[in-house]
Amino acid sequence: MTHITDATPPWRVVIVGAGFAGVHAARRLAGRQVAVTLINPTDYFLYLPLLPEVTAGVLDPRRVAVSLRTACPGARLLLGTVDRVDLPGHRVEFTDPEGGRRTAAYDCLLLTAGSVNKLLPIPGVARHAHGFRSVAEALYLRDHLLRQLELAEVCDDRAERQARCTFVVVGAGYTGTEVAAHGQLLTRDLARDRDGLRDQQIRWLLVDRAAHVLPELSPRLAQTARRTLTRRGVEIRTRTTIVEATRGGVRLSNGEFVPTRSLIWCVGVRPDPLIEPLGLPTANGRLTVDEYLSVPGHPEVFSCGDIAAVPDLTRPGQITGMTAQHAVRQGKLAARNITASLGLGSKRAYRHRDLGFVVDLAGTKAAADPLGVPLAGWPAKLVTRGYHLLSLPANRVRVASDWVLDAVLPRQSVQFGLVRGGAVPLSTADPGASVHHVSVPGGPA
Repeated sequence: MTHITDATPPWRVVIVGAGFAGVHAARRLAGRQVAVTLINPTDYFLYLPLLPEVTAGVLDPRRVAVSLRTACPGARLLLGTVDRVDLPGHRVEFTDPEGGRRTAAYDCLLLTAGSVNKLLPIPGVARHAHGFRSVAEALYLRDHLLRQLELAEVCDDRAERQARCTFVVVGAGYTGTEVAAHGQLLTRDLARDRDGLRDQQIRWLLVDRAAHVLPELSPRLAQTARRTLTRRGVEIRTRTTIVEATRGGVRLSNGEFVPTRSLIWCVGVRPDPLIEPLGLPTANGRLTVDEYLSVPGHPEVFSCGDIAAVPDLTRPGQITGMTAQHAVRQGKLAARNITASLGLGSKRAYRHRDLGFVVDLAGTKAAADPLGVPLAGWPAKLVTRGYHLLSLPANRVRVASDWVLDAVLPRQSVQFGLVRGGAVPLSTADPGASVHHVSVPGGPA
């Protein structure tokens, strides 16, 4: 096999996936002695943490979809989904948006395909639940929430009206908690403007098998979030899960049946299917890499982000969590170590230090612990929004403008019908996933 250093500049670096890790790696590689090719199904980087605000109508969806040409200047963008990785031949084969077959050769490969919705073997979930991992899913959920209220307003059947005004979120991590917070405020405000719903109970349930909401955070911050949501009327059911989903509602593990037309699935994610057929070692379903983000036995292949099992040097024997914070830092380090493997500079092991976490609870509420300092209310809100603005690679002025307008103007409540339920099935991988059905010569079918 030809070693990386045997090639001559500009070295060809192919990055599969334009999530947090892939984008930040591409940005760091710009200007080096490399030719960067970025393969992704879409021409934008999706800033996932602000998706709940898209559903709530706070942000225009274009604000969270950052042009890759803007975010990664100097990188060559190839639209498509990877079908085949030829590790011995140093090639990646993919299908473009019009079905054409194309190939990209590399001297160095960085796999940052990210993650997709995680399904559990619960009857009815794949058929009746709504996921939340893409712009399409966020827009569909917004239309769905509005549609339920409009149908409830003209419904004469009291039981059906209540079912349409009941919303169940499964998963009380970051995404589920923020979806419940933003969704509850949205539906409450919209119901106030409808004569037929002014006396109607708008019910939101947040369900999780964990002992408390936001189990990733400190108990103090988790309690702040719980108190905020409870005061608004959100019913929090911890140590509880669903055991069945039907068209008419969901059955909880405590035996209670909740009539609803809205099951929102935020239980977490799993690594992109890219790694399954590669025939390489994995840990917890993620591709095994060393502390330098390199795949053992393949010095020309690197991986990081949600798809990679990166050793956590601060906790021996553990791997880093699947968070944007890790993905950003690992992407930057991957760029450094890739260039080092090409003879430019020195490698560095990945060692993280938590800067804290932020959770937007909608309205003027948030919870945050920057550098370990617990905050709530307006101070947390300012820190949360400041963090998002700094983390966005572009669109900052537009996002800030939308926030200002939302503070002084009523939200517009219209359905566009741009995304139908059949276009965002929970039973398939995320529509924005970078790789599907990868095969490797000589590897498992």
